[in-house]
Amino acid sequence: MEQPNQQKGASGLPADSQDYHIPVLLSETLEGLNIQPDGIYVDCTFGGGGHSRSILSRLGAKGKLVAFDQDDDAKKNLPDDERLVFVSHNFRHLQRFLRLEQITAVDGIMADLGVSSHQFDEAERGFSTRFNADLDMRMDQRQALTAFDVVNTYTEQQLHKLFEQYGEVTNSKTLARKIVQVRNTASLKTIDGFKNAVRDIVKGNPNKYFAQVFQALRIEVNDELGALKEMLEQIPNLLNPGGRVAIITFHSLEDRLVKNFFRRGSFDEPEENPFINTEPVNELKIITKKPIGPTDEEMKRNPRSRSAKLRVAEKKG
Repeated sequence: MEQPNQQKGASGLPADSQDYHIPVLLSETLEGLNIQPDGIYVDCTFGGGGHSRSILSRLGAKGKLVAFDQDDDAKKNLPDDERLVFVSHNFRHLQRFLRLEQITAVDGIMADLGVSSHQFDEAERGFSTRFNADLDMRMDQRQALTAFDVVNTYTEQQLHKLFEQYGEVTNSKTLARKIVQVRNTASLKTIDGFKNAVRDIVKGNPNKYFAQVFQALRIEVNDELGALKEMLEQIPNLLNPGGRVAIITFHSLEDRLVKNFFRRGSFDEPEENPFINTEPVNELKIITKKPIGPTDEEMKRNPRSRSAKLRVAEKKG
């Protein structure tokens, strides 16, 4: 339960957790989960606790919520509620940690992917192009690989591939070549050092360009797409029949994975060959025919919600 001395913000959440991260598509996610008061639910991305608190508010005394977050800072936002179990690990280990809690099936799973406002706004985490800090970008500070390690040790081919695939950077090949050329003579350890070292090959709006470059590095450092795939593959076995999964994505790479998995139960594009029928068994039924986006009001209140897309699916009975 919330501490009595906590100030509440406009959304009804404690002001400090709102500062950490404003929950995106909150009412739409809760509606999509179709919460049962005595059910067991999972929030894969606890963050500021906004979605978790709202789920708890709809659960009865017998309900239970398991919340995952690999970022140690998220622990500061935990409400004092005996119905909540917190797991300080990546959601790719979903099934393993649920089993440790003697949970074999749940009634709903949600994830709000990407980076929290807190991570963007904490300069020393190295996620944002707005500040100068070490080129870090680790969501889990326990891991070794940083963004600096990526730009300092990856081959030109590896860098080209990740900037092209994860950031859709227009001149990804030129950028990769530039990094390899300058990294022996210029220090890329800080954000400013990196930006200054590659500034002469930046195309278009520098803010947009570096946002795409940083997105690519962040996805690589945290293996975000690999973790998302592993988590999605576990969902059909974890959900009770009629249980729901609600996923909020912020860029096309994530959204495509979620859309394909909800639609077909796999990430592969279907074979064009009419003589080959390898359609996988899909245990999920799509609830949202089209992804749900934020309202104009939400985008005005929280500009970071503008690229959010919510997709909901249900385990077939």
